[in-house]
Amino acid sequence: MKEQQPHAYTITRYTPDKQAEWDSFVERSRNGTFLHRRNYMDYHADRFADHSLMFYREAELIAILPAHIKEERFCSHNGLTYGGLLLPQRTTTAEVLELFNLMQEYLRCNTAATSIIYKPTPHIYHSYPCEEDLYALFRNNATLVERKISSAIALKNPLPISGRRKLTENTKSHLHIVEDGDFATFWSILEERLQSKYDVAPVHSIDEITLLKNRFPENIKLFCVADNNGNTLGGVVLFITDNVVHMQYSATTEEGRRISALDYLYENIINSRFTDRDYFDFGISVEDGGHYLNTGLIAYKERLGGRAVVYDTYIIDLNTTAND
Repeated sequence: MKEQQPHAYTITRYTPDKQAEWDSFVERSRNGTFLHRRNYMDYHADRFADHSLMFYREAELIAILPAHIKEERFCSHNGLTYGGLLLPQRTTTAEVLELFNLMQEYLRCNTAATSIIYKPTPHIYHSYPCEEDLYALFRNNATLVERKISSAIALKNPLPISGRRKLTENTKSHLHIVEDGDFATFWSILEERLQSKYDVAPVHSIDEITLLKNRFPENIKLFCVADNNGNTLGGVVLFITDNVVHMQYSATTEEGRRISALDYLYENIINSRFTDRDYFDFGISVEDGGHYLNTGLIAYKERLGGRAVVYDTYIIDLNTTAND
């Protein structure tokens, strides 16, 4: 395979023997999370033709890109909520512009890809400002093709919860929160709710989420609301990074919905449980790439204090030339 080496830069395709180097880089990057570690990415390796890239300046690794190829599209990465170039502290804007140019030349020389689908990591997941890639997208005539809107709470200064609350103090006295409870019980509640309301299944099967939980026990947690008889009324699965607590799944039973058990749980998570993090991210409230807004869903998140953060997707046409 031809590798690009102008100006002492090299682009190399990831291979499993580089896992330790890859994971170490994720840990020290400005915008990587546990989702970018190979033990997370590779749980569904059978679904994606991995073509992740590693960028070197001489012998120093200065960027990585989780990616795969689907037909004639180089994607970063459809198996992940967000991705794009992961960068350490030292990599500069000028270098990122150079890396974008080299990446396009690499793809033209070594693949059949005719376009790049690029999903940058939203700023709330950055440990230090890291939007050089957004500027590089602009310079390379990238087109915004999806804008999904999520709702996030600043946990160190949350907005007050608004609207009529259904939970009385008497109701709360009959409830308790269980951390890392029974995933199988919660998954049956989740599957029933998603099927009945949206006619869909969870992205992860119970076997997959159990596998990932075992691999990342401090990053993936289940919080359930149970009554005094031990009956699970609902819960949330959280993906926890250094900066952000992301709500991956939530569901309640009919009784849980009747008494607004999730309100009780969210109040605890937002105001007490994760005050050491910066944001609570409820996840997206849109369909059709952002063209349809679920107004009822986002209104609920906004009532709890969530405000907009966008998850964008861009496309670069490899048949055109970037503006210098």
